[in-house]
Amino acid sequence: MNSTSNVKNSAQDKRADIVTIGSTKVYANRWMAVHEDKIERSDGSPGLYGYVDKPDFAMILPFDHGLVHLVQQFRYPIKSRQWEFPQGSWEESPDAKVEELARGELQEETGLIAGSLVRIGTIYPLYGTVNQRCHVFFATDLTAGDIRLEHEEQDLVQAAVSVDELQRMILDGDLQDAGTIAAFGLARLRNLL
Repeated sequence: MNSTSNVKNSAQDKRADIVTIGSTKVYANRWMAVHEDKIERSDGSPGLYGYVDKPDFAMILPFDHGLVHLVQQFRYPIKSRQWEFPQGSWEESPDAKVEELARGELQEETGLIAGSLVRIGTIYPLYGTVNQRCHVFFATDLTAGDIRLEHEEQDLVQAAVSVDELQRMILDGDLQDAGTIAAFGLARLRNLL
């Protein structure tokens, strides 16, 4: 038996389901809803679980001529400007195909149009708190188009850096976005960079 099978079997043996007894939406806006659920743990004890319900989003790693394209914007919860790969969701179209979303977000934030767009993975950025998934795409064969920033993105700036510079930024803490770091890792594991 290989180690992957051992991990799967171990996880199944230790599985402890939590049952939802009731759910209350305590807050909602255009971008998210906050829920507080009454739960019952596997041992029968009651509890509360709060979580944020957000639509899935796409993250795009644009790579062309040896450079990766980044965007930077002010992230209000941490009161800091942060470098990251282009990313976003369409709250008004939550059922949009993720490839369409990825193409749209890439052009919206950078003006770039991908001739090739390959899905390289799906991650849960913060599944202890948020049910949102991130669909990661690798974009190449890039051409320039029109930038179409949303009002909330008016402070967004862009940069193109080498793969070595991106790696330095991650290691030095100049880039701290978990999704961007995970997407970089996925691209490396797939030998795309």
